[in-house]
Amino acid sequence: MFNNEKMKELVSYIISKCDYKNSFGKTVLYKLLYFSDFNFYEIYEKSITDETYIRRDKGPIPKHFEIIKEELVNEGKIKEEKEFVINYPKYKYLSLKIPEIKLLSEEELEVTNTVLEKLSKMNATTISDYSHGDMPWRATKNKEKIDYEFVFYRDDEYSVREYEKET
Repeated sequence: MFNNEKMKELVSYIISKCDYKNSFGKTVLYKLLYFSDFNFYEIYEKSITDETYIRRDKGPIPKHFEIIKEELVNEGKIKEEKEFVINYPKYKYLSLKIPEIKLLSEEELEVTNTVLEKLSKMNATTISDYSHGDMPWRATKNKEKIDYEFVFYRDDEYSVREYEKET
């Protein structure tokens, strides 16, 4: 079942770690959330937040993001800035308070930090293209819910779990 408070903590945490990066915006945030949840699921067979991710043209998006974002803005924890770049809206997120980590476990933070290390330097186009190679996104029809179980069919480039070799 979707964990609203844990999702807020994860969103706030990722924003606090990435808000200074020029390429960090809504698209990058969406993919960092997706890979944190799905990589954790591949390793531990459960999601961090139980968020539902939807397959879209530019990659997976978290279903409850707008609700979570509004709550964090109203609580004074983050700020959303919108600017137009060549008639296209660009959303930037800033952390206003150091996130209190009460719900995220050490393992969840470790997986998230690994995702941030590997992917947070990417811009929106690069991380979207990267997400298109991941089996859960590839195996899902557009606008449908992405099944976490597809992580067990990932290519080596995306897989984060140590599987025993067959002899």
